[in-house]
Amino acid sequence: MNFRRFSGCIIGIFMGLALVGSAGAQSVRLNPKAVVELFTSQGCASCPPADALLTSLADRDDLLALAYHVDYWDYIGWEDTFGDKGFSDRQRGYAKSWGSSRIFTPQMVINGAEGVVGSRRDEVYDAVASAQLPLEISLTAHGDMLKLSVPADAALEDASIWLVRYLDRADVAIEKGENAGKSMVYTQVVVNRQVVGVWEATEGAEIKLPLDQFQDGDNGGVAILIQPERNGLPGPILGAAAYSF
Repeated sequence: MNFRRFSGCIIGIFMGLALVGSAGAQSVRLNPKAVVELFTSQGCASCPPADALLTSLADRDDLLALAYHVDYWDYIGWEDTFGDKGFSDRQRGYAKSWGSSRIFTPQMVINGAEGVVGSRRDEVYDAVASAQLPLEISLTAHGDMLKLSVPADAALEDASIWLVRYLDRADVAIEKGENAGKSMVYTQVVVNRQVVGVWEATEGAEIKLPLDQFQDGDNGGVAILIQPERNGLPGPILGAAAYSF
């Protein structure tokens, strides 16, 4: 994917709506207080309550909710249709960064800094209540390009700029495994993630992304995460935004 980055501190006036060609108004969610990442599986009997909780969290303007389907439960009889080893590795990376070797589903990770049991509503609400992301981001659409501007903040550390593509909704009839016979509705389902640039703390960053490179119909959108790595492991998320097709 082509991208351009240049030095400088970019300060933007944030927009709640953007126009893309003649397609009409598209939704932009800027600067949520928290990114909630749910690690879940279609083969996990205890996951449906967490999946439903994530759906309700996704309706909040101050949160960005994402669901990563892991693959390590596939062996029990049902291969998750969205399961990905890379998502399981992301969860393992979080655990290692906190000094733990244990991973489980359902787990919600708040801002890459804290993990809680994803079905425990009170624990999740408590975690997001005190959450805050330090970076403010400007994300706007111009024609067929998506423009991202991130100001400098020398108090923070350099970080990768991740583009995460997700589906708003997916309906799945599960035929085997612990949830056999259930028809499930999943939301905010991550299907792809990739690094599209680097944010330098002392210089800021701006990149432009061609929308046609990652848009596949109108079901879904893309999230932008500014997140450093520490010794090859994911660190706390510094900033986030989302664009919905």
